[in-house]
Amino acid sequence: MSTLLVKNAMLLATMDDQRREISDGGLFIRDGFIEQVGTSSELPETADEILDLSGHVLLPGLINTHHHFYQTLTRAVPAAQNANLFGWLTTLYPIWAGMNAEDIYISTQTALAELALSGCTTASDHLYIFPNSSKLDDEIHAAREIGVRLQASRGSMSLGQSKGGLPPDSVVEEEDFILQDSVRLIQRYHQAEDGAMTQVVLAPCSPFSVTGDLMRETAKLAREYKVQLHTHLAETEDEDQFCLDQFGHKPVAYMESVDWIGDDVWFAHSVHLNKEEIALYAKIGCGVAHCPSSNMRLASGIAPLIEMLTAGVKVGLGVDGSASNDGSHMLGEVRQAMLLSRLGAGITGASLSGEDAPPLMTARTALEIATRGSASVLGRKDIGSLEIGKSADFFAVDLNQLDFAGSLHDPLAALVFCAPAKANYTVVGGKFVVKDGQIVTIDLNELIEKHNKAAARLVKNL
Repeated sequence: MSTLLVKNAMLLATMDDQRREISDGGLFIRDGFIEQVGTSSELPETADEILDLSGHVLLPGLINTHHHFYQTLTRAVPAAQNANLFGWLTTLYPIWAGMNAEDIYISTQTALAELALSGCTTASDHLYIFPNSSKLDDEIHAAREIGVRLQASRGSMSLGQSKGGLPPDSVVEEEDFILQDSVRLIQRYHQAEDGAMTQVVLAPCSPFSVTGDLMRETAKLAREYKVQLHTHLAETEDEDQFCLDQFGHKPVAYMESVDWIGDDVWFAHSVHLNKEEIALYAKIGCGVAHCPSSNMRLASGIAPLIEMLTAGVKVGLGVDGSASNDGSHMLGEVRQAMLLSRLGAGITGASLSGEDAPPLMTARTALEIATRGSASVLGRKDIGSLEIGKSADFFAVDLNQLDFAGSLHDPLAALVFCAPAKANYTVVGGKFVVKDGQIVTIDLNELIEKHNKAAARLVKNL
């Protein structure tokens, strides 16, 4: 048995049902789970390890609901810098086809190191391309070394260009093999218990890269094994037309036709939804991974975030692929979500004023989306808030630095309004991943060198 005492935080934001914010707050942790939450004076005085967070803000670990780790290898590729989604994909598919197992391993650790340094303790990754004998196993093993919780999505593409899909035939797989491999991964790696470090998700890539048959069979399989379902949906207006031409339905209606509307499903993006579709999500319990930076980068549009939240849709936050965001900074994504939502509200309410104008998203709501909201989207009740019995996942930021000068009258909001900062501490299940601002589970300098060499090899023939 091991214990960790965290004390003297300037402010502890619990994100519990009461949204308690505790001055001079702290936690007492035993064997990776929270045993006590309160003011420092209420907690035990001793533990196996003591962390003094004087001058820090302490929050639940941020939860990333959508990413593509491998894309850290193709950030800022010149030919894809100014393309929309379909053009961006067709430019990068041939590069990604050159990846191998080591590339998946290295890129996973790069993305997770970035995430951990920005306060992230759980990340869902969507890996849907497996060239040159690479497997989802490569990602899972890399994540375990880093120490961040992983929702490992077994993605898939089966609809190549020769069959009317978007990806080249060289990067698609046979559907029977996809389903067999999905079963193998669930049986080998999926953990259903509280505090799980690895959970497997089934995640055909998108409506334009898989068949309806694969969507239906994947849904059946996921429900048989009681795992979550995930895919991209309603990201661009081009997708609307593709689905109408290919399937005779718009994206959301197509999901209904293949049994992909349920409370065990979450969709990345959902930028282009109407009121009826938002109401359907809320009624059935579908979740959304909101990815503001990627949607801006690819000019996909502004998701109706306030409308979804108001309707009761489960919404979490995602940084999305590191080649359509070019970064994996979760606290920065929280800020982006707040700001883009305000821009969207301003556009919607340009002719309105006073009580008729749409509400502006607050810093606290943006943080709630990235914690409680993301946990709900992933179907996890053991993370997302700092409460007795929950997993001891948290991060802390020192406010005694230049970035926050003049903002200490509201230290929690300062984390969002001020320029994005790195975490001084990130703890997952009571274990340090970031300590004193440094990754402690791997050699970061060695990783960066390997990563840059791999990236240079992949893009050299572009």
